[in-house]
Amino acid sequence: MSLTSRIKGLEGDAMTEFSNFQTIPEYYGENVFSLKTMRNYLSDKAFSSLSKTITDGGKVDPKIADEVADAMKTWAVSKGATHYTHWFQPLTGSTAEKHDSFITPDGEGSCLLKFSGEELIQGEPDASSFPSGGLRPTFEARGYTGWDPTSPAFIKEGPQGATLCIPTYFVGWHGEALDKKTPLLRSMKALTSQVERLAKILGIKSKQRAYATLGGEQEYFLIDRDFYYQRIDLVQTGRTLFGKEPAKHQQMADHYFGAIKDRVIEFMEDLDREMWRLGAPIKTRHNEVAPGQYEVAPIFENQNLAVDHNLLTMEVMQKVAQKHGLACLLHEKPFHGVNGSGKHNNWSVTGPDGKNWLSPGDNPHENERFLIMLCAVIKAVDTHAGLLRAAIASAGNDHRLGSHEAPPAIISVYLGEQLTDIIEQIEKGGKAKSTKAGGVLEVGVDSLPSLPRHASDRNRTSPFAFTGAKFEFRAVGSNQSLSGPNIILNAAVTQALDEICTKLEKVSKKDLNKTVQKTLQKIIQDHKRVIFNGDNYTQEWVKEAKKRGLPNLKTTPEALKATQDPAAAKMFEKYGILSQKELQSRNEIYVETYDTIIGYEGALMVDMARTLILPAALEYSEGLAETIRSVESVSKTKMTSSRTLLKDVAKYTEEAIEGANKLETALKGSSTVKMRAAMAELREAVDTLEGLVPAESWPLPSYAEMLFIS
Repeated sequence: MSLTSRIKGLEGDAMTEFSNFQTIPEYYGENVFSLKTMRNYLSDKAFSSLSKTITDGGKVDPKIADEVADAMKTWAVSKGATHYTHWFQPLTGSTAEKHDSFITPDGEGSCLLKFSGEELIQGEPDASSFPSGGLRPTFEARGYTGWDPTSPAFIKEGPQGATLCIPTYFVGWHGEALDKKTPLLRSMKALTSQVERLAKILGIKSKQRAYATLGGEQEYFLIDRDFYYQRIDLVQTGRTLFGKEPAKHQQMADHYFGAIKDRVIEFMEDLDREMWRLGAPIKTRHNEVAPGQYEVAPIFENQNLAVDHNLLTMEVMQKVAQKHGLACLLHEKPFHGVNGSGKHNNWSVTGPDGKNWLSPGDNPHENERFLIMLCAVIKAVDTHAGLLRAAIASAGNDHRLGSHEAPPAIISVYLGEQLTDIIEQIEKGGKAKSTKAGGVLEVGVDSLPSLPRHASDRNRTSPFAFTGAKFEFRAVGSNQSLSGPNIILNAAVTQALDEICTKLEKVSKKDLNKTVQKTLQKIIQDHKRVIFNGDNYTQEWVKEAKKRGLPNLKTTPEALKATQDPAAAKMFEKYGILSQKELQSRNEIYVETYDTIIGYEGALMVDMARTLILPAALEYSEGLAETIRSVESVSKTKMTSSRTLLKDVAKYTEEAIEGANKLETALKGSSTVKMRAAMAELREAVDTLEGLVPAESWPLPSYAEMLFIS
């Protein structure tokens, strides 16, 4: 073949490849039964009715249920779907699904594909095997899943087919919430009601329904899948129960925002594509602080949809990682002594005027609406700091909070210089009269433009920070559902707004401004203790927080006691978010979950120590002793240093044996405090042994291998 022919052939291949290329807008949301898709499959009447339900709330018109179901089925089948499932969020913290096919035998040896409105709206999974915290006796198995039209159905692709997934809530026979979505939707409704109430008081015209917005940043680790399968602790618990810190890990901060490795960027590109096809607005990707750690972040969206998208993101991440020979670790602290992973919960509110009510604008001191919302959040966080801590409590997050770039267990609010100045002006009485400007950053190079500077810096150490038009709840654990923290945050702000609105409604229009000022002044005076703009990592802050009377609930058992506060039950019941029985059930489930995790982690540590680590240490000791005897018998030189090494190995081997025995005894009791203490003691002995035994003799991949070889 001539050179010209070969060039033409290559050009032809390139043109074919280019013609098959899809831009992001062409495939974005292609696996979602979105409003855009519905318009092509529904009659004008059905589309108008359903879209109104989605945007304005209210119940689905039962008259259109069959048409919507058939349209959804037709669309799904065209995408290769053979089954449908009600996709829900039980109190396990993950998602659940039961698949049913569309087939109905036609009586003539073939079948029809059918999906009715009744099947769309309601399902009946077995509720007996899901945790209920006493809401449902084991023998009463009936539970119902109900269609949530505000979160669109989507296609989940499998190896040889696809499934139509319908987001649903999950309740018991008496209507009690057995899931995380139901109370989330209730809390969103309650918050919407108070925001719209405030808008009416302030004379703000309504254009739409108010709603909470959310953007959930997701941190995670990637390691080679071969290493993952060699670590039974990672496979069973999600974290390494043993492991010596490598000499170099994150000290140089050279991984943070660094160039992304080819293998990892391939994973990220695949993840982006899959999530975009599912209509999830993934925006940002980058290296995080620790080697092997990364982050993905979306654009803000409706809170309910954002929670569903984050749960879906975690699931897709696992599948995409496997495709690339990687394992995605979502535990809050997979590696001891190395940066943990969180999930930054960026929360805000869009009002009935269509504007972000936590956006200060150019002159925040003149923005009455913003200042009321700001003070409502401050009041909410201080009043329910214990509940917010309980919302992010888990056995995994206990390892992370207060360590390596994670905020402490003390819940405080960061406002920054500008907003703190305004708050202080209001506290002194009267209306704030000035606003500190952000100014301009001069870079010092003539050819570079000046940069506008934000009026407040970011505070990475704060658990609850104002970061410009939103509050960032940074203490949420990486593998947690975002439902829990947002249920409590919505409820607490709802209560604060309710109390503010009740005061404002009692005065005439001419006295409204004055009453707003006095109300905000009182809130600041009562709740300013929760505002802290300094370094939350320091021991000085711990002491200062204690003086201020702020709770410091360091462990999950301590934190969960906050859910037993009668004031919490009263708040949840008043706004129809959780009944006292539903609240109690969650406490029982989370306490039991914590105890169960500590128990099986401890049991696995004993097994690993006895069956993997101790045999390796003893075998090395035996070989080392034989080497010393052989060398000394031939050379007649006493191997003093080698004998010291042997003594050290023997010492820590003995400590590990004793530690395993002690932990086994602790596991037979009921004290998780004693279990955790025994686990720490055993780990210390084993991790010391790892630094003494040759790498080729050690039975587990090291931290250095897992974190740096990918």
